[in-house]
Amino acid sequence: MTAPLQIVAIGGSVRPDNFTMPALQVVTDHLAAQDGVEVATIDPATVDWPLPGRSGEDPGIEQAQSLVESAHGVILATPEYHGSVSSVLKLVIENLGFPSRLAGKPIAMLGVAAGAIGAIQSLGQLRQIGSHIGGLVLPGAVSIAGVHTIFQEGKITDSAVEERLQKLGDGLVSYIRETTCPSI
Repeated sequence: MTAPLQIVAIGGSVRPDNFTMPALQVVTDHLAAQDGVEVATIDPATVDWPLPGRSGEDPGIEQAQSLVESAHGVILATPEYHGSVSSVLKLVIENLGFPSRLAGKPIAMLGVAAGAIGAIQSLGQLRQIGSHIGGLVLPGAVSIAGVHTIFQEGKITDSAVEERLQKLGDGLVSYIRETTCPSI
């Protein structure tokens, strides 16, 4: 029997009642229901992330680093704030070390925004960041526009968006199983 795939999902919002974490939860719930897949979620609201160049005392930092280091793949989720990736997600990425523990990892991305065009700006920037640090950024990122109309009380209400989110996770797992070198 082969070891299960380890997927780490990283949220990019600490705002109470945000839409990023429920969107990410749709992906992780779908993946966790599959045989041979284990999912861990890093909720940035539960860790005291230091600014780059400063040391942190929170044990959650080392735990996050360890989870990402041992992961077969990563999902990054960001809200779009002022046309950009959230500072929260960027801070988490900064705390994954130099060189980054994301290097060499397949990365799937999702973004949420209240606006009509979705999170395309932030996903473009996140793609650049992921590629720059050596991640294997997968095509097919999911951008959810009008996210405040898609989730009610933390639950998704749009089956088409739910399917897109599930396919994001399926694409990551498929890439890992069919494309990445088994020794990785």
